Amino acid sequence: MKKLLNIILQIGLLFAFSIIGNGISSYLHLPISGSIIGIFLVLLCLKCKMIKLKWIEDGANWLLAILLLFFIPSAVGIIQYKDVIQSSGMRLFVVISFSTICVMASTGWIAELIRKRKGKAL
Repeated sequence: MKKLLNIILQIGLLFAFSIIGNGISSYLHLPISGSIIGIFLVLLCLKCKMIKLKWIEDGANWLLAILLLFFIPSAVGIIQYKDVIQSSGMRLFVVISFSTICVMASTGWIAELIRKRKGKAL
């Protein structure tokens, strides 16, 4: 029960960063999503040691574990665009494939850099 409460509080803290990011984005009329600004605020706070990783780690891990559920509405919603898929399906497939490969490659590259950095620290 304590772990569940801890996760809920951590998600609340992450949500607060998202709300702050949305406020900054709206106030400054930035073309960047507020949640992205919130993520950078979390990173900044972690780097400056204003918050500790253990304060958000369990909540973030839980959100990552259920991340796939957030994509179901958009995957189901694509059914509405049958005519677009029929007319531009191959171009969409190429763009999605290329962007997926780019994301996978950059994620692997960054993970490898982090692994090497942590290996040196150990």
